[in-house]
Amino acid sequence: MRRLKQSQVLHMPHVSEKATALADKNRQHAFIVDRIASKEEIKHAVEKQFNVKVRSVNLLNMKGKHKKIAGRQQQGRRKHWKKAYVTLQEGYDIELAGIV
Repeated sequence: MRRLKQSQVLHMPHVSEKATALADKNRQHAFIVDRIASKEEIKHAVEKQFNVKVRSVNLLNMKGKHKKIAGRQQQGRRKHWKKAYVTLQEGYDIELAGIV
């Protein structure tokens, strides 16, 4: 298995109603990450990039949706992707307002 550079691990924050509610209530933040990234790699990347302490990381493999291509009789599929829910330790927070 290949090792990732820290700049390759986190792709972007995942912004949704659920992710916003979790960030406000439980100090959990959602990120779209590389598909081969491990929990340890994600933890180190978040700690280094945002200068926070991470308590835990939960991962989900998201399947790409099937979509019909407009004007054609064939179907396509979006790419599969991985989502990480990162829980921060007490007293730390990530401000994502200027990033998105």
